[in-house]
Amino acid sequence: MGTIRLHTIQLYAFHGCLKEERKIGSEYTVDVSLSADLQSASNTDRLLDTLDYVQVHRIVQEEMKIPSDLLEHVAGRILKRLFKELLQLESATATVAKVNPPIMGDVASVSVTLTKSR
Repeated sequence: MGTIRLHTIQLYAFHGCLKEERKIGSEYTVDVSLSADLQSASNTDRLLDTLDYVQVHRIVQEEMKIPSDLLEHVAGRILKRLFKELLQLESATATVAKVNPPIMGDVASVSVTLTKSR
């Protein structure tokens, strides 16, 4: 078993319950942690034997382009796509964070983390 992580994928997207959030957009970060059997890849040095993090990055970008009210929904969609497209994936965690959320107070970000297993 091994883990591949993508740290702080930076994106601009249009999520939120407020009309203004959907119109103006905001900065987001996404962290993804993927677990799978990576032993074969460690021996063969072949991309086909591992999880392709370029494909993971593409999935995150595509799912972040679809507006949602809730970060929970976005994180859930990301996980669903990862499990659909990465057949060797055994478990995954996705954290979606909104930078400078529109709340009354000085908050750097708010995030939602979901985990899914096969």
